[in-house]
Amino acid sequence: MQNLNTLDVQGKRVLVRVDYNVPVKNGVVQDTTRVTASLPTIRALQAAGARNIVLMSHFGRPKNGPEDKYSLAPVAPVLQEALGQPVTFLPGLPDSEETLSAVQALPEGAVALLENVRFAAGEEKNDAGLSSRFARLGDAFVLDAFGSAHRAHSSVSGVAAELPHAAGTLLQTEVDALSRLLENPERPYVVIIGGAKVSDKLKVIENLLPKVDRMLIGGGMAYTFIKAQGGKIGNSIHEDDQLGLAERLLAEYGDKLMLPTDVVAADRFAEDAQTQIVAANAIPEGWEGLDAGPETRRAYADALRGAKTVFWNGPLGVFEFAAFAGGTNAIAEAVANLQGAYTVIGGGDSVSAINQSGQGDRVSHISTGGGASLELLEGKKLPGVEAMR
Repeated sequence: MQNLNTLDVQGKRVLVRVDYNVPVKNGVVQDTTRVTASLPTIRALQAAGARNIVLMSHFGRPKNGPEDKYSLAPVAPVLQEALGQPVTFLPGLPDSEETLSAVQALPEGAVALLENVRFAAGEEKNDAGLSSRFARLGDAFVLDAFGSAHRAHSSVSGVAAELPHAAGTLLQTEVDALSRLLENPERPYVVIIGGAKVSDKLKVIENLLPKVDRMLIGGGMAYTFIKAQGGKIGNSIHEDDQLGLAERLLAEYGDKLMLPTDVVAADRFAEDAQTQIVAANAIPEGWEGLDAGPETRRAYADALRGAKTVFWNGPLGVFEFAAFAGGTNAIAEAVANLQGAYTVIGGGDSVSAINQSGQGDRVSHISTGGGASLELLEGKKLPGVEAMR
């Protein structure tokens, strides 16, 4: 990809697509991770002599134009504090003449944040006219929103066709980190895939299985595989329409796939439910598996021992409930304790899990990409990434 070193920004206004789709409650940003993640690119552009930096992002899923609850206004003061300098928030439609005039009037050195790009008609349709209107706001374009790089939207790939462009620091780091999982990873290579549904991760599983030495399956999706083997799973979540696929994967890659051997079963889906440790293939009727059991935790930790490359996506249980977070926390600790390994955490729930476990600073890379991370690991070409080549 073209990176910041290839882009001349001296004396120019730079339009930067960031990912400020952050959790907001009662007008207050709850997690500033994505805001602080954009700082290296902003500071690099300032150091390279950019006249102005104009930031744009989506936020939420507004349906028909502006909605107060999807305004990016709460993000501006957070960015201002993190950056240590004033940030001008421009509340008009991001493609309006009013916003264009305000951007053109910015004093040298100013940083501005546009209103939600999804308030503009045509953003999610990659409307060419909208892309051109966005392009008026800058002399050069930088894409730093990896979490949106899998979308062919006007503010992502559309505007890149209109201006000299390059990948920002965050986007470059994410692509480099995830590419190491696909291109000649150091072995042994172990992947942990959890979460609720096989169908959500199917393409990742199929693309990575030929490349890995072991794949550890956890979370709700494990019960589809266990049922495909003829096991009794009680009321555990599963997908009957994926049983045939699970059978095929087990037949083809059974020597690589590891499934839970015991689980923490509950009599209902609640944090204060009654629990018992049972065999993963013998869950009583009326009970459901909500976490990996102690035997499974030990086996998975043993499978990780000595690994040189690890990718983890998806929790091993209902980690939001403290009573069922033990398996996920055990895996987090096992991954964090690896010496000399390249370890990558990807996906929103996995990131929350590693941070909740207190092990987040002990892994090589935590991806902010969510769906973009998975699509890259599926082998797909991401429109935003391709636009930067």
